[in-house]
Amino acid sequence: MRPIDSDEARPLANRPEDRRRPTNPVLELRAPFELAAFVAANPALQRAPRGDGRPVLVLPGFVASDASTVPLRILLHQLGHRPYGWGLGRNLGPTPEVVVGLQRLLVEASDAAGGPVPIVGWSLGGIYGRYLSMIDTDRVSQVISLGSPFNIGIDELALPTPLWDALAEQGDFVHDRGTIDLDRIPVPSTAVYSRTDGVVAWRSCVQTPRRIAENVEVCGSHVGLGANVSVALVIADRLAQPDGRWRRFDKRRSRAPWLFPRRRPVDAAA
Repeated sequence: MRPIDSDEARPLANRPEDRRRPTNPVLELRAPFELAAFVAANPALQRAPRGDGRPVLVLPGFVASDASTVPLRILLHQLGHRPYGWGLGRNLGPTPEVVVGLQRLLVEASDAAGGPVPIVGWSLGGIYGRYLSMIDTDRVSQVISLGSPFNIGIDELALPTPLWDALAEQGDFVHDRGTIDLDRIPVPSTAVYSRTDGVVAWRSCVQTPRRIAENVEVCGSHVGLGANVSVALVIADRLAQPDGRWRRFDKRRSRAPWLFPRRRPVDAAA
């Protein structure tokens, strides 16, 4: 284990190279093929680690609804989890109604579980999940974010959208320096990212290395992350962990290590 140098110790989004634009948006055309592979692999995915019937919150990305997470929620149900959709319609940003609705949903799920629950959030959904873990820590057991640009300056998104205007209006979401301050959350967290994400810069989706925070790289498009075989293997592994015994993801446990990039992990310095 080598020491972390001064550059590595800084939050990843504060380094100059982290402000690069995302890769070619044409790469997002892979999404239908990822969904087809996900459906075809369902029998094999059902042999992934299983859950114990407790609730799991599954939050959709920007402009998406619960319909986008149906394939993932079906798989989680097959694996013995009780997935909760968010039930708030189309995700058009953190409006006051959405913020209140998310808090209500977390209370409902954690009361049903009799304790904290995990959150799986896709893109903006992962930002919501990290936010919930900070304002109601006792009700969140872990957060798994899929291509969520939580480590980014508002003016750095390559494709400006009303989302970032909405974020800027929500003081609880945005740090004084204009950065979404959701890096070091107080619960175990897994940040799933793809270097070939065609929507957001991949470095905005990774977190500062530390004991309960990991970054897991997968191959895939941004739009396809919610129905990606390797992502599903990561989620199943993370959710099957007993309470209080969180450990980092090891692709060798996935039974399909060849699906994951072979390069050195971003957080290998931790």
